[in-house]
Amino acid sequence: MKHLNKLFVAMLMLAGLSSQAQDSNNPWALTFGVNAVDTRVSAASKLEDQLSQYFNANDNWNILPSVSFVNLSKHVGGNFSFGVTGSINKLTRYVLPRVGEGPYTVVNPGDINYYAVDGVINYSLMSLIKSKKIDPSIHVGGGYTWLGEESSAGTLNGGLGLTYWFSETVGLSVRSTYKQSFEDIREDMPSHMQHFAGLTFKFGGSDKDGDGIYDKDDACPEVAGLKQFNGCPDTDADGIEDSKDACPEVAGPAEFNGCPDTDGDGIADNVDACPEVAGLKAFNGCPDTDGDGVQDKDDKCKDVKGPKENAGCPWPDRDGDKVFDKDDRCPDVAGTVANNGCPEVTEEAIKRLNDYAKTILFDSGKATFKQQTYPVLQAIVAILKEYPNSNFSIEGHTDSDGKDATNQKLSEDRAAAVKNFLIENGIASSRLTSAGFGESKPIDTNKTKAGKANNRRVEVKLVK
Repeated sequence: MKHLNKLFVAMLMLAGLSSQAQDSNNPWALTFGVNAVDTRVSAASKLEDQLSQYFNANDNWNILPSVSFVNLSKHVGGNFSFGVTGSINKLTRYVLPRVGEGPYTVVNPGDINYYAVDGVINYSLMSLIKSKKIDPSIHVGGGYTWLGEESSAGTLNGGLGLTYWFSETVGLSVRSTYKQSFEDIREDMPSHMQHFAGLTFKFGGSDKDGDGIYDKDDACPEVAGLKQFNGCPDTDADGIEDSKDACPEVAGPAEFNGCPDTDGDGIADNVDACPEVAGLKAFNGCPDTDGDGVQDKDDKCKDVKGPKENAGCPWPDRDGDKVFDKDDRCPDVAGTVANNGCPEVTEEAIKRLNDYAKTILFDSGKATFKQQTYPVLQAIVAILKEYPNSNFSIEGHTDSDGKDATNQKLSEDRAAAVKNFLIENGIASSRLTSAGFGESKPIDTNKTKAGKANNRRVEVKLVK
């Protein structure tokens, strides 16, 4: 046993015993403090005698007034941990078995050095009582104990412990362990109780980003984050973690995946083509001030409704007849929708034309006009110009004097002469046709001078 003290000191530096609830966050625990050895259990013959003097530290406990044990343990899963302890003490009080019904005698066995190395499996009851501070436990194990330089034996151990955690990693631990000796001669290595009290420090957990969440539970171990997001950050503090935030550096509501809606149009800024001005979803958040379906940036008349085909401007209607110029065949003359924007020829207008036509005078037997006829022709021109989209037929007629062939040709020539005058004075040739009917369509008798005068005529008819 000469070198046992040196060996024991080395073991104290490396070994320990678990008496607290460790976990996977901080799997290691170091406990150090004082221990007390009580030999009464070996001297007592009855169980009630073993426990009756349990707290009689003044008479039965052997205590060194210094750090006398060191424990090191590791969490192994669930509520279990495993550890080893090294402890030293000095036996100055040894309880002898009593004789008969006499008292127990406490003697000094000679200041015997006490050394022990024990391994323990510890089971925490903390989760069962649902406490975050108070941690009761039970433990079993075994070890080896030396008394002085002559006596040593293995022991089978079991007991109870309690730790009060001041914080997540620091606690005050107490534990009592019953050590059943395997030595046949109990005086050489008696079964005994060993009590421990000390401070416990848990360690070994890694938190690289320093956010208070251990790496093993941290979904973002390299970046400081929040507990509610498993250690991931919420840079803009809008309650949405960055990985799910479409705008992680600008606060915004959850309905827009963390992006703001600056203009309040219900479209998040990150998908809003006009984030500073309220607009419509159909235009990616850009406005349509006049509501004509053409967004302002493409609308040349953004304050007045107009069709897309005209860049958002209304179609012009110069003559104000409610037929747009693009569809108006007579854009400068008011007309009707039914007649494509052109005025419709009324019966009154036809009557006026024919009233004028009846007064057209030709040189006798010729297709030339008498001088007083030109104002009449100009009046006809003026009426036709009122209806620029209407077509007309000029028809010539004669009386029955002379040969039929001559009369036919004369009627055709006179109708053509009127047509040509109208064309020369601004009426489109495409709008006019002419025809002669000779003496075939009289409107009066050819037996009187007045009747013949009526039959010699020019008529203007609307071509529909």
